[in-house]
This record gives sequence, structure tokens and C-alpha cells, in this order.
Amino acid sequence: MQPQYSTQDLSAISSIKSPTLFYEWQKYRCAYDFYNPTTATEDSIPLLLIHPIGVGLSRVFWQRFCESWYKSGNTNPIYNPDLLGCGDCEMPAVACYPSDWAAQLQFFLETVVKKPAIVLVQGALLCVALELAKLQQESGSNLIHGLVLAGPPAWAVMNKHSTDRQQRIVWNLLDSPLGNAFYRYARRAEFLRSFSAKQLFGDAANVDSEWLDALQAGAANPDSRHAVYSFLAGFWRQDYSSTIQKFVKPALVVMGEKASSISQSGKQEKPEERLAQYLANFPNAEGLLMPGRNVLPYESTAEFVAAVAEFANKRPL
Repeated sequence: MQPQYSTQDLSAISSIKSPTLFYEWQKYRCAYDFYNPTTATEDSIPLLLIHPIGVGLSRVFWQRFCESWYKSGNTNPIYNPDLLGCGDCEMPAVACYPSDWAAQLQFFLETVVKKPAIVLVQGALLCVALELAKLQQESGSNLIHGLVLAGPPAWAVMNKHSTDRQQRIVWNLLDSPLGNAFYRYARRAEFLRSFSAKQLFGDAANVDSEWLDALQAGAANPDSRHAVYSFLAGFWRQDYSSTIQKFVKPALVVMGEKASSISQSGKQEKPEERLAQYLANFPNAEGLLMPGRNVLPYESTAEFVAAVAEFANKRPL
């Protein structure tokens, strides 16, 4: 598949340059960035990045990581796609389930990446990485070389299924004039700054203009609300314990020393307890704590890059 190029340059927040590339999936136009250093070799393991879902979030979340990755001397190619409904992808007014985004990424791996990759996933989008793993387990595909979890959710959230009825009630409430009003409120700089300081960052001083400007730019298109509604409706709240226990590829679990949870079921869980639960359930995992809370690739970029590089370098193709 030949990628289509955009003339738009979205790398203003970073010194790394990549033209926006496009591919078609399920008749939707989808976007991604691709970084391929001249020092990369045929056996370099590519990284596939999965960004979080939230107000204004897209593949831009990973720009700081990508810049630091190469400044640190790493040479792995990086594929940084937008999920459907986010960033420069089309934004249909539909509910997206983790299995939908996983199918998009499986297609992307098969037709664009075309070789096994280490998948890096932020936060609760672990559900999408696990749906992707399940797809590969069922199909016999072998395009996940390893998995890196950046600030995964409370363990109790990952093995508890909310009912379809609960999810639909929340979706219908959000996909209404009331939900539209909420989205307009939630994309205000004041709300984004407060929420980020309380729920995402370990140090409120790290909630900088680069972060807030990117969120506001990402939320400017009101059609981006449907992906956020899909996340808030809880379509991702399923029992993934079986998929986790069947995931035999190497996994790295990176937890913030101040990791917290919005979910009531995870509020009492300490970071070291959460890390221990993941390590006990992934068959082939290692893990560590590092400074920060819930957005480690952004807040603790240098430490996160070092941890991922060590993990990747131990596992050649």
C-alpha cells in the first residue's frame, strides 16, 4: 500500500519532522507519522505507539517521546498512528469499541508496518492493545514482538465487565445536547489545566503550555467528541484477565510513583500494588516504578525512554 502524503506539517511542537501520512481502512481516511532514521537497519524493531483517548488527545501525545527517543541515540523506526475519531483521522459520529480500534491497528500492522513491532500503549488504551493481542491469538498472526504498558489502569478495572446496558445509557446521555455542552466545557483551558494537574501529572508545574495548547488544538473540531464519548461510555470496561494470562510475549509494565485512578474500584490501590498485580498476571513481564503519575511518556520522558530502550535492546528480531 502506497501512503498518501499531506502537505500539513503538524510537527511545530517538536524538532522532529515527519509529513503526515494517510492510509484507508474501512473506507475511512486514517493518519499516522513515520520516523525512520537513516541509521536504522533491516533488523531494527519498529515501535508502534497507541495514544490515549480523551479531550484533545491524538498521536501528538507521543511527540515528546519520539523526539527524546532519537536524541538519546536510539534508531528504531517509529509508527505513530491516530485512532479513528482522533487527530487527523476521519471522525464519524459512531460509537467505537476497543475491538474496532484493534482491528484498525491490525490492518495497519499488516499493510503498513509489515513486520513484528513493539507496541507501546498509554493508560487505559491497554484495552485496545489487548484486543489486538486477542486478534492475533485467534488468527495466528505474529506482529506483536513485545508490549510496553505506560501507566496502565487499576487492576480491578481490567477484570471487571460493565454491562452493555450501562454502557449504552452513558453513550446516549453523552451523545445528546447535554453531552455536547459538556464537551464544550471540557475543552476549555481552565478545565484541561485543572484535570491534568489533579488526575494526570505528578507535579502540577509540569502541566505546561505545550500540553494545554495541543489539547485545545486537538479538541477544536467538535466531531472529535465521539471518540471521547466512546471512552467515557466505558465500552472498554471488560474482563481482560484471560487475554492477559495468554499473552506470552515479553511485556514491560511502567508505573508512576504517584499513579492514581479515577475509578472508585481502584482508588485505594497503591502504585506498587498495581504493578505487582500486573506482573503476577502477565506470564512474561518485568516492571518498574518511576517519577510521575499517569502520563509518563510526557511527564517523565527521559526516564521512560531509557526504560523502553533497555527493554527493546534485549529483544532483537
